[in-house]
Parts: sequence; structure tokens; C-alpha cells
Amino acid sequence: MRLTGYRAHMSFLERVNDLPVLGLGMSTEYGAGDSKGALDLLAHKREHPQFARFLELGIETVKGIDTHAEAWLSTGSPTTYHFLDVNLDEKEDFDAIWLAQVRALVRKIKPAWMCGDAGLWHFGRRERGHMLLLPPILTDESASALADGIVALREATGLEVLPENPPGHVFLGDLHLLDFFARVCERADTGMLLDCAHLAIYQRTMGYEPTTGIADFPTDRIIETHIAGGTEKSLNGFHWVEDDHTVDVLPDTWQVLETIAPRVPNLKAAVFECERNPAAYCIPGFKRIQETLSDHPVVQ
Repeated sequence: MRLTGYRAHMSFLERVNDLPVLGLGMSTEYGAGDSKGALDLLAHKREHPQFARFLELGIETVKGIDTHAEAWLSTGSPTTYHFLDVNLDEKEDFDAIWLAQVRALVRKIKPAWMCGDAGLWHFGRRERGHMLLLPPILTDESASALADGIVALREATGLEVLPENPPGHVFLGDLHLLDFFARVCERADTGMLLDCAHLAIYQRTMGYEPTTGIADFPTDRIIETHIAGGTEKSLNGFHWVEDDHTVDVLPDTWQVLETIAPRVPNLKAAVFECERNPAAYCIPGFKRIQETLSDHPVVQ
């Protein structure tokens, strides 16, 4: 959906009406479909179309898309573009080569919008093909830099760019994560992809209740949501949750989804991230998401 003509002067909460309702879908990234027992995207779409209304493509431009994504695209089914290789708060990342590759991929996959974890995909100089994901520094200055990057990518691609709250085991800065992203959304005049599992991990890491801060967050900015399983781990007295996209969704994550469900009037898409699991194991998660959002058009 291109930001051209009069739409370029509209606020996001006006532009959001032009975004399509994608529904309940799946995610993948390069090579995920080759994992043993991985979700078969097209078979899942044939057998459970209500759970496979679109595909979110995790993309590193240096890799592009794999044969599984190509097969999906050949059906003409909807997609979104989930970047895995740019620090939005670093102007140097928006180099001509990367932007040319992004634009070429956008022309090929025709995504409804772009989105991605708004953290640090690299530390220091970017090395192509090297994935490192750290949370952003949760300060006001960092929020402004991140907002600037979102605006720059939106203008460069003509697509809405929805920042996602990343996972992490250590968070730096003086802002609560939801306060941080509220500032980002306001300054970039954008919507957001709220990852329920990532938020639950942050809340537990910081010693908060799972839903702390949701009541004060502008939930009308939430356009997409992710749900995924995680594994509780412990070593030498340190306890954490590994964001490993299993089908075992933690109670904290479900609590976040249940809390936001009646508060997201502009929700257009929901994804169950279970791409490396057999379809039979994924179905209960899809069904629970559908049930939790049963009063929302996104699952109608």
C-alpha cells in the first residue's frame, strides 16, 4: 500500500483504514521449511485455511527468499515483509545497496506492509548474513532515533513500517518497554507489531506482572500481534525464557493476548510463530488464538 498523493499527508490513524485485514497467519524465514518436521505452508493452507490466511516472510536481503516462500508466492496469497537485517536507529544501515535489494524484494513479494524487531540486528559494523538480535536501549533519545529510521524506511519503500518489540535477557535504559514504544509510535506516526511472547519475556525479566503498562499504552496503534512458545531455562541461579518458537505458549503470553484482545480496534493480523513444528502440534495454538480474538474481525 503505497504512501502517495494525499495519503502522504494523512496521520497513521487515518492511513490505517487503508490497510487490509490479513487475518490469522503463519511466519517463516529462509531455511525454516527445511527443518525436520517443519510446518508445510501450502499443506497447512489447504487443510486449515482459516489459520493460513497470510504468510509473514522473515527476510535477510543477502539470502532473499527460499523455495518454500517461492511456492507460497506462486499462489498469489497475501504476505508481509519482516526484516531481519537492519538497525532502524542507524542511518548508515540505509545504504544504497541494501535499499535497492529491499525494493526489489518488495516488488517481488508485494507485501501488505513491512515490520520487524526494532532492536539491534548487529553491533558495530554490519556484516551481511550475521544475525544478532538485541533489544533497543530504552531511553528517550533512542526512541527518537528509532522513529527517524522508521520514517526513513517508510519513505524509501512507500510501505507502512511496523516496529516490533524484540526479545531479550538484559534490558538497558530508564523507560518501560511499552512507554518506549509508545514514544516511538507517536514520533514516527506509525502503528506497531506487538509480540505477546516478547513482552511477557520482558515483563518477567524486569520483575513486572505480565500486563504491566498495557492500560497506558495506545493500543489503537497495534496493527499486528505475534504469539509463540518459549522454553523456561535456568543456569547457576539465572532464570530466563528462550524465545524458541515452540508450540508451548507460556501462560504469561496468553495473558498478554487476552488483555489486549478487547483493546485493539485496528488489529489487522495475528501470527502464530510455529514454523519449525509439525502442523498437528500447531493447531491447538491457532485455535486458542482464534478463540481469544473471536469477537474481532481479524479472525472472522
